[in-house]
Amino acid sequence: QVQLVESGGGLVQAGGSLRLSCAASGRTFSSYAMGWFRQAPGKERDFVAAISRSGTSTSYADSVKGRFIISRDNAKNTVYLQMNSLKPEDTAVYYCAANLVYINVKVTPDHWGQGTQVTVSS
Repeated sequence: QVQLVESGGGLVQAGGSLRLSCAASGRTFSSYAMGWFRQAPGKERDFVAAISRSGTSTSYADSVKGRFIISRDNAKNTVYLQMNSLKPEDTAVYYCAANLVYINVKVTPDHWGQGTQVTVSS
């Protein structure tokens, strides 16, 4: 079992940057592939980015490719999402997610954080 707590959300102007963090409890963080999802008001929760257990593999939604970077520090039990060149359409609640299998974390995570709000003003 792993518990996830996101932080780092806030209000930023278009073109700005934010870094989200997700701290995981437990000593098995390195066993989990990690992901980020987001949900805008009135819309479904969408995949944003994923990273493998070792950090050697990453994948991104087309909408954020080239602007967002996912990374992890297994010594700190933390996964990050660096968001650059933010756009108003990036406004959403961002959720951290975990699954023991890298492919599955992009589709059906087993564990979710509570979410952190990101608002991008135009």
